[in-house]
Amino acid sequence: MFVRKLSLLGVLFVLVALISACAAPMPAAAPAAGGDTAAAGSEDAAGYTPGAVECIAPADPGGGWDFTCRSVGKVVSDLGLVDGTVQVTNMSGGGGGVAFAHVVTERDTDNNLIVAASPATTLRLAQGQYGDFTEEDVRWLGALGADFGVVAVRADSEFNSLGDIVAALEADPASLNFGGGSAVGGQDHMKVLVLAQGAGLDPLSIKYTPFDGGGEAMTALLGGFIDVFPGDVSEVLGQLEAGTIKVVATLSPEPLGGMLEGIPTAQEEGYDATWVVFRGFYMPGGVSDDAYNWWADAMTQVADSAEWADVRQQNGLAEFFLVGPDFEEFARNQVANFRQLSIDLGLLE
Repeated sequence: MFVRKLSLLGVLFVLVALISACAAPMPAAAPAAGGDTAAAGSEDAAGYTPGAVECIAPADPGGGWDFTCRSVGKVVSDLGLVDGTVQVTNMSGGGGGVAFAHVVTERDTDNNLIVAASPATTLRLAQGQYGDFTEEDVRWLGALGADFGVVAVRADSEFNSLGDIVAALEADPASLNFGGGSAVGGQDHMKVLVLAQGAGLDPLSIKYTPFDGGGEAMTALLGGFIDVFPGDVSEVLGQLEAGTIKVVATLSPEPLGGMLEGIPTAQEEGYDATWVVFRGFYMPGGVSDDAYNWWADAMTQVADSAEWADVRQQNGLAEFFLVGPDFEEFARNQVANFRQLSIDLGLLE
């Protein structure tokens, strides 16, 4: 069971370790088609032909998982890898746990099903938030890009910089309500704690309201129910373009371009806080090797395509590509790292 009570020192140590676990394994740019990874994905794939393909986004529309399904699904269709369109099903609940349980118990051999995943998935698995289900119950397919955390407020907010927010927290830590698309202890909450740590504040003093997905959290922000949304780039661009929100800082290692051109990083503002999110997929644990290899090859073709390069550029995604056995190793290692850290620091009992 996840234990929320933890000493301040323990929180600070776990934050540093968790960020390192998420960010350290960043691979190089996607390999050229026909390389070792592509060959591994193509092996024995001839026995599978995709049918009616479905992608489950384990949260409501508008969040990062929803973006992953819709953007990759469109490129898969545009490249002619499947007939017709990829159906996107939003299945919210339990921070992805409802979808995970559905896949394992009801769709275990569905060769035409892919499910959006991110470090939120591996973190929750590590903390036992999906009940008795584990990372071994699914097959980890691949990651196609890296998203970055951002700090957003409403367009009419009195806060125009990260420094303004920190000043308000210094005056009264309980004066602001942060809200994100993850449970307490999940990704968006961790962003808040990382920011607090970087600003020299007590992480446990900051108010955080959990929502089921970034889309729900964004709705709460626009409705005035929360003051600050620690989301991801892909979750805020639509509202940023519409002029309904302001992004006051990014949690990227370097400044971003596109619609986020000119917005400072937290580090540039003097706060040592970064957050990197892989965008990827898992498949049911009982899919055939033919289907798994076909999908690994399809993900390689997507990663190498001009269409996907455009999507990454338009949505502020960095190059991050792992597929097949390499991604399975990466995902399972990340879960193991999170789990051991949680045990060592008393987060699990």
